[in-house]
Amino acid sequence: MVPDPSTLSQPSSEASEQRPVLSLRGIQKSFGGPLALADVNFDVRSGRIHALLGMNGAGKSTLVQIISGSLPATSGEIVLNGAPFRTMTPRRARSAGVATVFQRRTLVGSLTVAENILMGELPVRAGFVDWREAHSLAGNALAAIRAEIDPRQTVNKLGAAHQTLVEIAREIRKGASLLMLDEPTAALGAVDARIVHDVVRGLAADGVAIIYISHHLDEVFELADDVTVLRDGHVVLDVPVASIDLKELVRAMVGEDVRSERRPRNNAVGEVRLELDDISAAGEIDGFSVAVRAGEIVAVLGPAGAAQESLFPILSGLSSPASGVIEVAGETLKQGSVRAALRAGVRCISVDRMGYGLIPGLSVAENITALEQAIARKAFVSWRAISLRARELREQFNVVSLHDNPAIESLSGGNQQKVLLGKLLANDHVVACLLEEPTGGVDISAKAEIHRYVEDLASRGVAVLLASSDVDEVLRLADRIVVVRGTAQVAECVATETTREELVAMVLGGQE
Repeated sequence: MVPDPSTLSQPSSEASEQRPVLSLRGIQKSFGGPLALADVNFDVRSGRIHALLGMNGAGKSTLVQIISGSLPATSGEIVLNGAPFRTMTPRRARSAGVATVFQRRTLVGSLTVAENILMGELPVRAGFVDWREAHSLAGNALAAIRAEIDPRQTVNKLGAAHQTLVEIAREIRKGASLLMLDEPTAALGAVDARIVHDVVRGLAADGVAIIYISHHLDEVFELADDVTVLRDGHVVLDVPVASIDLKELVRAMVGEDVRSERRPRNNAVGEVRLELDDISAAGEIDGFSVAVRAGEIVAVLGPAGAAQESLFPILSGLSSPASGVIEVAGETLKQGSVRAALRAGVRCISVDRMGYGLIPGLSVAENITALEQAIARKAFVSWRAISLRARELREQFNVVSLHDNPAIESLSGGNQQKVLLGKLLANDHVVACLLEEPTGGVDISAKAEIHRYVEDLASRGVAVLLASSDVDEVLRLADRIVVVRGTAQVAECVATETTREELVAMVLGGQE
């Protein structure tokens, strides 16, 4: 049941004295069925970091699109810097000082930092780009957010954290007074997340109002001043962060207590089903070896940017390692072949689910049955059969949407991830699988569901390799943990015999 908004705690007197940059008044949104947003009211104030939280499907993304002008509200009013808007457009939002950095980056990797920051606005002199001026302008934009990045550097050579800073610099340069950040640290390790946190704090100190969307509740308590929680399209909590604790925040998000401790597993661990022996790839991974048995979950843990990120392209067949051997069920796997990996029963799920796994533009039904259709290779397609099978898989993996068979892009991140799990892992011909950051960018409720799916895979006798930068998730799921730093494999331990503090020390280099 959604709480009565009149019973909610109100921001402190100190917060109320600061000028609202954004005020939402009675925002509602309907897509023709149940309300996606219902009577949403809250303020975001100058110089404060305002966390916007909620489960997948709670309405966060819809609300961000309404504020940025890319989606019209059904009713209600947006007040930006004192100016009321009943109809918002992207141009109006931009003119009013609204900027958004989405979880999916919009940078062009082959271009330089300066070209990305000044996209469409490169200075020209005598008919040619004035690169000296361009680098100066981009450097000033980076300096404004306290980011030390060479504007001449190619973006695809930057780490994930610094790519995020380039996007922020580009938006701030345009005069943003309200910056919305959608999961800016979802795929970052602790060190890179701190880099982003420092920039966000600096922007707030400069008077920018920030809406910060995150599923990492620890960073909400570390970073945010205020928090608004959406549940089923309603505001169920709107308070200063200092006035609540973790248990209250979780209860507001899911409506009940969520237990995340390790569940006992009694899997019968069998023979080695997946083995990587002395795998190396220049600048990415060096001499990596691991063996995973049937029914076992082995985690490869490291900070973002470490060797675990190179496992997906190698094991999925997208690329070949410089050296080393991969064996699946005792047979040597042909390297550099996606088809060979699939035929051998290897399934790999990337953290970039829309880039590697799901097919934009197709429906949920088409996506969730795509692999089975490809394997069947039938001359004719039965859309009725596809529809029935898709419904079965949606129910099995609890895929939730407002419509019966929407486009895959319309689903929340957690539901997209469940579609991908259904697509790759539903059939019995799965010998081994790699899950790369399987709960990246999903809420705590979807996270618990996905954890159960991972455990079910192991109970079916699948050899599970978990590539992650999330210490708590690894301790929650893994039987064994292999720790990597940079390109090197530095430690191995049994999960039940290792404390969180010891594991963090291994990852950061304090203990091996």
